[in-house]
Amino acid sequence: MTKSASWWQLGGRLLFALLIGAGVGELFGSFWAGIAIVLATALVLQLRHLMRLMRWLQGERQDEPPDLPDPWELLVSRVARLYRRKQFHKQRLLRLLRELRRSTAAMPDGVVVLNPQTEILWFNRTASRLLGLRGKGDVGLRIDNLVRQPEFGQYLRGAQYALPVTVRSAADVEQHLSLQIVPYGAGQRLLLVRDVTREARLEAMRRDFVANASHELRSPLTVIAGYLETLAQDPGVDPLIAGPLQEMQRQAQRMSRIVQDLLELSRLESSDREAPSRPIDVVALMAQLRQDVLARSLHPSIAVDADSRALLLGEELQIHSAFANLVDNAAKYTPPDGSVHIRWWTDQDGGHFAVSDTGIGIPREHLPRLTERFYRVDAGRSRSTGGSGLGLAIVKHVLQRHGAWLAIESVEGRGSRFICHFPPERLSWAADPGGPARPLEPQERLPATELTSAAAALPAAVSAEAQTTD
Repeated sequence: MTKSASWWQLGGRLLFALLIGAGVGELFGSFWAGIAIVLATALVLQLRHLMRLMRWLQGERQDEPPDLPDPWELLVSRVARLYRRKQFHKQRLLRLLRELRRSTAAMPDGVVVLNPQTEILWFNRTASRLLGLRGKGDVGLRIDNLVRQPEFGQYLRGAQYALPVTVRSAADVEQHLSLQIVPYGAGQRLLLVRDVTREARLEAMRRDFVANASHELRSPLTVIAGYLETLAQDPGVDPLIAGPLQEMQRQAQRMSRIVQDLLELSRLESSDREAPSRPIDVVALMAQLRQDVLARSLHPSIAVDADSRALLLGEELQIHSAFANLVDNAAKYTPPDGSVHIRWWTDQDGGHFAVSDTGIGIPREHLPRLTERFYRVDAGRSRSTGGSGLGLAIVKHVLQRHGAWLAIESVEGRGSRFICHFPPERLSWAADPGGPARPLEPQERLPATELTSAAAALPAAVSAEAQTTD
């Protein structure tokens, strides 16, 4: 029955009852009393139906709905239909939730669900095993109160989650865990936990092998290079073998440079500690790098701009190596009619050292892999220029030890720009070491012609630093 028909039926019954009540009241001499009795009776009946409906709604609604007349029957049927639909969707969601929990519990990686305050909402069994979490007792606690490794705390506060962070397990120092945050929803985050102990051991074995092999190769190469140099300088050598001797000497020198770079890279990779905070005169260092380029027989034009006199706090030998690699690459891959520009400046974000060139440039698809070991855009070109393929890997590790990072911009055929970004805490001033770094005013900037005088003191400083390190 439709809704309008049921209401018409209820109205008809009430009107019929009122007519009967009015007639009975007229017979007994009280017309309005008969009508009042009929209305009171109808109200009591409706209240009774309402109470039956309320009892059914307040219960579990497992029983059959009450048998009520129209229009109450229409209302009960609609409520029952909505309840069955709600139960269907509820059961469906419960099944999906159970499947999700079973699937995440079976994952080989740990999963921890965090709210915007980094409090634990849920975690699977793998995360409980790897992080030492205890059932419901740890739900609602902040994750950084349970995972106390400093590296993870910095990673969590830094909000840079593109790459995972690797830490040692608190329960087993031999175990290495990879932790990565994945933001989702309204400020919520997933913490993915993976056991990378095997990968860490393989990486350690690789580093040890490279370091040992490089160390063992250094002495034989030194002997070979020495004999080749002696033979090349001997005036009695047959002219027919003079050319091959020079090529052998060049290749021996290239191998020596590769071994030296491998040893330096191994030293950087084997040390997890931060670089010390010794003041480095970047202006003098830039002047020395410029002099090194100008000392070549063929070189591009080179300009140096020092927009700040801020000192860089770090390890001078490593910073010199990183900056020299960048400048050397720019000079090697820029033709003599091109130009190289070195710049040092500071702002509220820290210190920045940039090397720009107008060389051959780098295709875009190669940029993400430039800092990998032995990665070359053009292997033949690298061999002809004497490159080892390790320079940018060394730069990356040096910057990591100083809390810095490398940005690379390049357009093929137009040139490249490499920028080292250092945090503000790595800057100081000679007059006021604790004071903040500031950009120089235009009249304070030092052009390239005035920087050369600062280079004289740098070699002695680097040599003294090398003797101290040795």
